[in-house]
Order: sequence, then structure tokens, then C-alpha cells
Amino acid sequence: MAKALSHAGRWLLNRRDFLRLGGTGLGGVALTALLAETGALGGESAADGPRWSPDAPYAPRSPHFPARAKNVLLVFCSGALSHVDSWDYKPELIQRHGQPLPGGDKLVTFQGEQGDLTRPLWEFKPRGQSGKMISELLPRLAGLADDLCFIHSMTAKSNTHGPAENQMSTGFTLDGFPSAGAWVSYALGTENQDLPAFVAIPDPRGVPQVGPNHWSAGFLPAMFQGVAFNADQPIPNLATPPSIAPASESAARDFLRFLNDRHLEQHPGDTDLSARIASYELAARMQLSAAEVTDLSSESAATLDQYGATDDTSLKARFARNCILARRLIERGVRFVQLFNGAYAMGEGVGNWDGHKTLKEQYSVHAPILDQPCAALIEDLKARGLLADTLVAFVTEFGRMPTFQKGANGRDHNPHGFTVWLTGAGVKRGFSHGATDEFGYQAVEDVCTIYDLHATLLHLLGLDHQRLTFYHNGIDRRLTDVHGKVIREVLT
Repeated sequence: MAKALSHAGRWLLNRRDFLRLGGTGLGGVALTALLAETGALGGESAADGPRWSPDAPYAPRSPHFPARAKNVLLVFCSGALSHVDSWDYKPELIQRHGQPLPGGDKLVTFQGEQGDLTRPLWEFKPRGQSGKMISELLPRLAGLADDLCFIHSMTAKSNTHGPAENQMSTGFTLDGFPSAGAWVSYALGTENQDLPAFVAIPDPRGVPQVGPNHWSAGFLPAMFQGVAFNADQPIPNLATPPSIAPASESAARDFLRFLNDRHLEQHPGDTDLSARIASYELAARMQLSAAEVTDLSSESAATLDQYGATDDTSLKARFARNCILARRLIERGVRFVQLFNGAYAMGEGVGNWDGHKTLKEQYSVHAPILDQPCAALIEDLKARGLLADTLVAFVTEFGRMPTFQKGANGRDHNPHGFTVWLTGAGVKRGFSHGATDEFGYQAVEDVCTIYDLHATLLHLLGLDHQRLTFYHNGIDRRLTDVHGKVIREVLT
């Protein structure tokens, strides 16, 4: 049909106009696509994202503004460490032990109905010059009170381990989003080109509940995901077979590089190909560097003793070696190190801090594994001058109830208020921010979210959490979603 339908008795479009408008419209679509590809389209997030080269994705990049920290060490206590038994002193909870939680009649939390208020199972004592009240659960870490910056009003969006772990590591409760470490390596690259920008160190007993989600790149380019290994299980298949001489190995690598360069020249602009080549070249360099960083034989006997790593077989010694590995990675300029304490396992009291039924017995096993090695790690970083440039964050996915569960001797999940702490570059020391109510149930003062925590970590690295974006499925995605504010009260 040559003409369009009429309106008010007039024809609106003939064949010639249809072809003319169609042609110019397609030209506009093509121009829009070209501008989008080059990052010149108005409102396109790529124009404000990090500038990185696919053939050198790990090269160090400038932050948005001067950074206080160069590296991050994030210690993740899997299973939800009880704040009311460790960091959050509540005299009223002690005074009203055995009484019902006010306003909590028939309160049902994650696993069921709650019983009465239950006092901390470990005594709280004043620590350091600050006099901070911390329990005897983790005495070595408690002794560092004057170096720590506590946030007592943290909240999470979920009371279920998997989604809450996801949120603490990725900002979202759902799967499929990039981890904080991936965002940081995407934004800043790394100072050491022979090691990954982001390393995850799983607990000797296994991985947390959501496993690799903690170090996933999500929808970011895959080269920014974390590399997972620990002191007991270094990266496999790195060693060169004894039958291959070093000169032959070097010559083979040089020839492979020549072939890769020729292949890349034949496919200019293929970012997937150049990124793949860069990843393989990093893997080759890691055959030397990763083997060196996981070899703790050069550590002194005094250092091994300081961390509690002298017994080769105990869980404490195995975790202690992971702590030494974390320090060695930070020392070598790895941008983001995520160290896990606790692993997911089906069944009560196995592997982590999920103290539902027998909290006293369970924590009495787990606390010594964490305490000395983690405290030694902070002390060692400080003694070597590494805390001046390193931000340490000690986190868990949520807190626990001030009550015991009915019919049990443990505490249920509590996302309404819990404690995390920071130390190192750019944060106050011997300082406490925010508060839960008189029983430790809900955050009531200077309430903070995980979005705020992530915004603060990025800020200390010189990154504006609102500007650090990646355009995905039509949305400017960011670590903090559409939320978050920097917790400036904790900054120096």
C-alpha cells in the first residue's frame, strides 16, 4: 500500500516520505551505536568508568581523588559471629538475664520462637587506654582495642546466611553481582603485575555458604574476579615438570608470545582476545611469583610462633598460615585480599560461627583458631609499616539475638544490629561509632548499612561509590546499588 492511513481526511505519509524518513532514522540509530561504543554518548556510564586496556587489565589506575589506602584486607567471619558475646557490651542484658525481651512476645526469628534474654557467655573487661569493653572470647584481638574502630550499628537486609553473605561481599542479596574485590581491581588494577589484583583465601576447612560468589566478577569482565587459594592448597599445576629445562621453558614462552602478538595483529580491536592473552600471560608469570608467595619457609621461627603456626596439623596453625599468606600478599602489593575464617557445612557446630544450639561449646572451639593468628596479622602489618597504606575490615554477615532460642543453648540470626570493625589507613583508632539498643537487638544510633560500609571502603581507596559504575543490561550498576553514604565519623 503506497500511503499510510488517513487522519481527519488527509494522507500523512506517501511512499517517498516513508523511504526518506526510514533512511535517516536508520542513520540516527547507527550514529547512536557508534557514539555508545566510543563512550561519547551523553549519559552513557562508560564515559565515567575506569579507563583500562584489555591487553593490560591489571595495570595500576588513578583513583577519583587522593586515596588514604592502597590495599584492602577483608577478614570475613563466616556463620555470623555473635556481637553480644564479643564486641558489644550491654550491661542491661547482664542485669536482665533470664527475663523476656521487652516487646518480644512470641517473637519468631530465623529458626523459631525466642526464649529469654541471655547474658554474654564471656566476661567483658576494659581494654587499653581507651577502656573499651570487650569480652574474653577473643582476648588477643581485644588487646588491640586502641587500634580498632568499631561500628556497632551495622544492619543487613537478610537473616539467611547465603543472601546475607552475598550482600556483605557484593552489595546485593541475589547471586550474579560483582564482589567488592572485583570492583576494586576493575577500578584500580594492582601494583604487582606478577600476582592477581584480588586474592581470596578460603578457610582451611572449606568455603563459606555462597562459595565463589564472594570473589566473583559477576557481570564485570572476567579478569577482575578473585583468584582463590590458601597456604595449604596453593594454586595447582604451577610447577614446571622436572624434564623441562628453564631455558626451554623460557624459549617456549617467547615463541608463544610471538604467535599471540601476530594473532592479535590480525584481529585489531578484539578486546576478548586481548584480555584472554593477558590472562594467560599473568598465569605464566604466576608460575614463579605465586609459588614464591605461598612458600612460608623463609618466615622466621619468631614469626611462626607469633601467629601460632608452629604446629603443622592443627586448624589454628593452618589458619595462622593463611594469615601469614595474607600479609605476604599485601606486602607484595596485591590490591584486595579477602581472608575467610569459618566454612559452610551442613550440621550443627561444624566449621563456622553459626551458634544456634550449643554456642558456648562451638565458640570455645572456633575462637582460639581465629584469635591469635588474626591479632598477630594486625600486629605484624603495623610493625612492618603496612597499616599506613592498608585498610583492614573485620566483618560477618549479621549478628545474633540477645535471647537464646527456645529449647536450645544458642542464639538465632539477627540482621537488625551487629558490629564490624576497621583499622589501618584513614580510620580513627580506639573509637566506637553507632549503637544498638540496651540489649543489642536493634541498631538505634547512627544506623549503618552494608551499602554505607562499602561506600566508606571505596572512599578510603580514593573512589566515589556513585561514580564507580559499569553499564549492564541498560543500567548503571554499582557496588552500592542506589544507596550508601560514606561513614565520615569514622575517618581521620
